[in-house]
Amino acid sequence: MSSLEERDVGVAVAPSSSSAGLGVGAVGAAVEAVAAVVAMQEDVGIRREGPESDPDEPPKKRLKIPEGESGKLEERLYSVLCCTVCLDLPKASVYQCTNGHLMCAGCFIHLLADSRLKEEQATCPNCRCEISKNLCCRNLAVEKAVSELPTECTFCLKQFPRSSLERHQKEECQDRVTQCKYKRIGCPWQGPFHELPAHESECSHPTKTGTELMGILGEMDQNHRRDMQLYNSIFSLLCYEKIGFTEVQFRPYRTDDFITRLYYETPRFTVLNQTWVLKARVNDSERNPNLSCKRTLSFQLILKSKVNSALECSFLLLKGPYDDVRIKPVIYHHSFSNDTNETEYVPLPISDSVECNKLLAAKNINLRLFIFQVQK
Repeated sequence: MSSLEERDVGVAVAPSSSSAGLGVGAVGAAVEAVAAVVAMQEDVGIRREGPESDPDEPPKKRLKIPEGESGKLEERLYSVLCCTVCLDLPKASVYQCTNGHLMCAGCFIHLLADSRLKEEQATCPNCRCEISKNLCCRNLAVEKAVSELPTECTFCLKQFPRSSLERHQKEECQDRVTQCKYKRIGCPWQGPFHELPAHESECSHPTKTGTELMGILGEMDQNHRRDMQLYNSIFSLLCYEKIGFTEVQFRPYRTDDFITRLYYETPRFTVLNQTWVLKARVNDSERNPNLSCKRTLSFQLILKSKVNSALECSFLLLKGPYDDVRIKPVIYHHSFSNDTNETEYVPLPISDSVECNKLLAAKNINLRLFIFQVQK
């Protein structure tokens, strides 16, 4: 071997029977391996340890970083690990198609929801292979790699690993937005955390008169009463003699119209010795809900049994035992009879369009229905 090959490999090759039997092909392979390692070191910007290189050494032996490039590995990883849909780094779960293309959780759910609305098979935006919750899996290696990449704090503009950024912004950052401890008696101040002690020492609200504080506390009491009204109503309903609940499963169907529309319906179920059905629709049967950024679900409760007298009921929907969708409970009332056996379509109280997409992306929507019969 040449002196360059001996210096790079780190082992001096002496002529012997074993080296003679190595053959020209094996020596060539070793040289190619060394060249590949050197090229990899140049690519990631790693310099060798040891004495400084000889200035008279030929240029091809020196490690050089291309002009105009930072040479930082993390900057090049952004384009490798980003979501193929939104082109941003994932913030939580990372899914991949069967060919390995990455999608963040939000975009993955959105693609599945769009395919349900358009009655099409969801496909990967890159390779057009089929995607679903069964065909795609999470990529834990990418999730861990992304969590270690640096990102900027929105308050102090310093760099932190993504895995520790949330704790820094909530507990450690001196520039995070905070509120005065006298907020409960009406102080509206908001500002950076490092200014909080100075403000609280000069805050005028602790010196307000009792009359002024009574007006502030009165407004707070009204807001609190509105929040407690729902829970008091639920506790009152739990005192009723006839209470029934069941797990309901909304299944997707299509209308028979020329332009079909998606709707959901449950199989018939029995509660309080009566037969019922639930129906749901997207964006109140909007023509093209897949083109809308805001998505909602509304539902109606239908009594299928014949009754001899009016059946006055209160009902509400909650999330199922194994779902993670967030639903704010809302109590609805209706008096069922043979003529008025259907309620109006009422909103399913989900928090936002993201939660709606979670429901649309699922194969079925599983919820829990409570019905309370009002005693006359």
